[in-house]
Amino acid sequence: MHIQFAGPTNASAHSRRIKLSALLAVGFASLPLAAHAQEADPTPQPAPTPMTASPTAPPPVTQQWAIHGQLTSIWMMQPAFHAPYTGPQSLSPAANGRETVQATVYLGYRPWKGGEIWFDPTMDQGYGLDDTTGLAGYINAESAKVGETYPYYQMPRAFFRQTINLGGQMEAVAPDLNQLGGTETANRLVFTVGKFAVTDIFDTNAYANNPSSDFLNWSIVNMGAFDYAANAWGYTYGAAAQWYVGPWTFSVGAFDLSQVPNGDTLDMRIGQQMQYVGQITRNYALWGQPGAVSVLYFLSRGMLGSYGDALALADETGTTPNTANVRGERSKGGFGINIQQQIIPGLGFFARASANNGGVEADEYTDISRSVSAGISVNGSFWDRPNDTFGLAVAANTISPEAEAYFAKGGLGILIGDGQLEDPGAEQILETYYNIPVFRYTNLSADYQFINNSAYNQQRGPVSVFQLRLNIQI
Repeated sequence: MHIQFAGPTNASAHSRRIKLSALLAVGFASLPLAAHAQEADPTPQPAPTPMTASPTAPPPVTQQWAIHGQLTSIWMMQPAFHAPYTGPQSLSPAANGRETVQATVYLGYRPWKGGEIWFDPTMDQGYGLDDTTGLAGYINAESAKVGETYPYYQMPRAFFRQTINLGGQMEAVAPDLNQLGGTETANRLVFTVGKFAVTDIFDTNAYANNPSSDFLNWSIVNMGAFDYAANAWGYTYGAAAQWYVGPWTFSVGAFDLSQVPNGDTLDMRIGQQMQYVGQITRNYALWGQPGAVSVLYFLSRGMLGSYGDALALADETGTTPNTANVRGERSKGGFGINIQQQIIPGLGFFARASANNGGVEADEYTDISRSVSAGISVNGSFWDRPNDTFGLAVAANTISPEAEAYFAKGGLGILIGDGQLEDPGAEQILETYYNIPVFRYTNLSADYQFINNSAYNQQRGPVSVFQLRLNIQI
């Protein structure tokens, strides 16, 4: 739910500015007293709607500028669980509770036909449980890896988008976050350049992609083994091109990696420490119901360490293995498949599968070599609550034998490191949520996750996590 400011002729602009100010005020009031920071949501663009030739239908309004606002606050609670030992990057077995808060203003302007400029100033505060460590499929996709105890501000997105129409059926584009309302043709080219999230464009899914309103687990909202370029907040500098032709979409992109794996500073040298991503998407209808399948490939080239080299050096020196000690110029690649399928109106299915070069350390995202996930999203119209949404999903994550040996000898990764790993097993996750509108512009969600073999460790857990999410969007 949102309101857009269509331009200076909007008669209610003043009242909407008041609502936007109130949103930011709620952000400050909701801040936890002892927390750190988290990342902003990915904002994949909703699909355009084909326009029908009707003399009575008003033409879509082409927005020249727009202002949106969003606040998401999440409260987490983890009951105590069994753990015979705890390492430096383990999820604490003691009962634990934390919060995350984020407030963002989305400022958009159209300088000419097909062009859009967006800036997203953001206020952040809050870490997840145990400073966003202890699980490969982490529980809260709002949680980043660095931050401050008190509110701080950043510009996670500042980008330019150009759409070039190539013909075909005219489609209406709905106003949304980082998207101006207007029209475009079914066949088109779209270029995006600047600072944004790789997952704004790649690995999107209608049912599991937005932690402000649907699933929260990292290995469910995205491909778990897609080690996409990003700083510690989830953003990078880069450029992407998308070619829409008939039922196909071809997408390519080039993006900066961090200066060091899992770092907060991007490597701004052109051509150095880069990631290249390609994706092919095919839209189709199965038994009259819309669906889409995407195949993705990524290749990163940067200063990375291998688990094998880290283990060999540790054996020679009698020390704990550390990939930071054996970093050199290496490549890491991977691929994935992403499916979304409407079963009947109001009921949708999704699935993802991904894999990467598990012998090389995780670079930007999380410590996963192989991942599969699947789930359903159900609209509340089936029980006379059409604005409610229920979701249920499962995921399974694994790591390579080299990574298992590395963590068994006390090595640390991006998110995990129990100090030992005597009995490894697949990390298994179940997540369910229920989202309801409670006021105008405001939604409340309850989320539950059950994690078996957290951080691939069969000796610790299982773990249950309860989350309550408040989202305000105007």
